[in-house]
Amino acid sequence: MSEPSDLYFRQVPIGPMGNFIYFIGSRATRTCVVVDPAWDTDALIRLAEADDMKIVGALVTHYHPDHCGGGMMGFNVPGGVAELIGRVDARIHVHKLEADGLKQVTGVSEADLVRREGGDRLALGDVELTFIHTPGHTPGSQCFFVRDRLVAGDTLFVDGCGRVDLPGGDAQQMYESLTGPLAALSDDVVLYPGHNYGPTPTSPLGTQRKTNRYLRIRSRDDWRRLMGR
Repeated sequence: MSEPSDLYFRQVPIGPMGNFIYFIGSRATRTCVVVDPAWDTDALIRLAEADDMKIVGALVTHYHPDHCGGGMMGFNVPGGVAELIGRVDARIHVHKLEADGLKQVTGVSEADLVRREGGDRLALGDVELTFIHTPGHTPGSQCFFVRDRLVAGDTLFVDGCGRVDLPGGDAQQMYESLTGPLAALSDDVVLYPGHNYGPTPTSPLGTQRKTNRYLRIRSRDDWRRLMGR
């Protein structure tokens, strides 16, 4: 009989835009981080407490307010990283290219941040997260890989991918992210997206490579045609 996994992993739907927030941590150390903690800080803290877990960090996939709180272009979201770190002893892990935007949108300070690069790792007990830089939706968009799970933010959805027509979006960078670091992951890795936009809340990458048109592109010319460019 196999030993129970040390990995603590929880997908939480929250907010009016179909967001998913994730708790990732170690059952042995009872510590966890929260991915994209926007909308309802009280609810997130209560969930962690109910599972007897201590929040020790916030991970940000990108700086849009529906993922990190704050305001941008007249759009304001409650909760978020600023409120969370005011309630728990934690810092915010953000890609270095996204850090200044995060500060502007949320009002957090440089001292609140841990600037990350692709390939960085974060250990919680025996659980190790890998940061994957996936620009396209924004310049500093990042995904998190832990064991057989990919937490993808707005880079990749079930049967879709993130928009590239917002400020900082870049269609060619999205192509390179999808055909580069994400293409290197095995078929049995399970996609956990930043929004509940697809027919299911999760999906194996092997399935996505058959059903997601953005992962079936064979050339840059095909990609440009798909994106209407």
